[in-house]
Amino acid sequence: MSKFKEALERGKKAHHRQDESADGNAPKVDFGAQARDWLLEVVVASLEAAKADVAGEVTIDIDPIPRPEDSAIAPSVEFRISGNGTVEKNHARAFKVSVSISGEASVCAPGRVAEDIGSIGDKSDQRFRHLLARLIEDAARGA
Repeated sequence: MSKFKEALERGKKAHHRQDESADGNAPKVDFGAQARDWLLEVVVASLEAAKADVAGEVTIDIDPIPRPEDSAIAPSVEFRISGNGTVEKNHARAFKVSVSISGEASVCAPGRVAEDIGSIGDKSDQRFRHLLARLIEDAARGA
């Protein structure tokens, strides 16, 4: 039994030394904050730019980003795109951009397979902008 206690103590000391030797200046990464920042910088910025560019053809409504305590597990942004055509064509399609715990982001909608748009580590908005352009074209055609 004493060997067990000695091993336990060695493990505690090693863990304590590891904590002490870790760089105290390294900031802890908060996944929720990082994901929300990415959603604001990439997704919301792209949606706002597209909204201004296509104001006459389609309408883009963006729901506000949920508070941190509401979206700690899987932060997301929801938006709707609707054509500005006739009443039949003016059917809004709802989409949701969500970030999984792995850092991968995807866009999903009812009746559609979720589409991968990259990782939050990549600050490029290119993949999301291409998908958004397709969604806007579909809404403008009434498809």
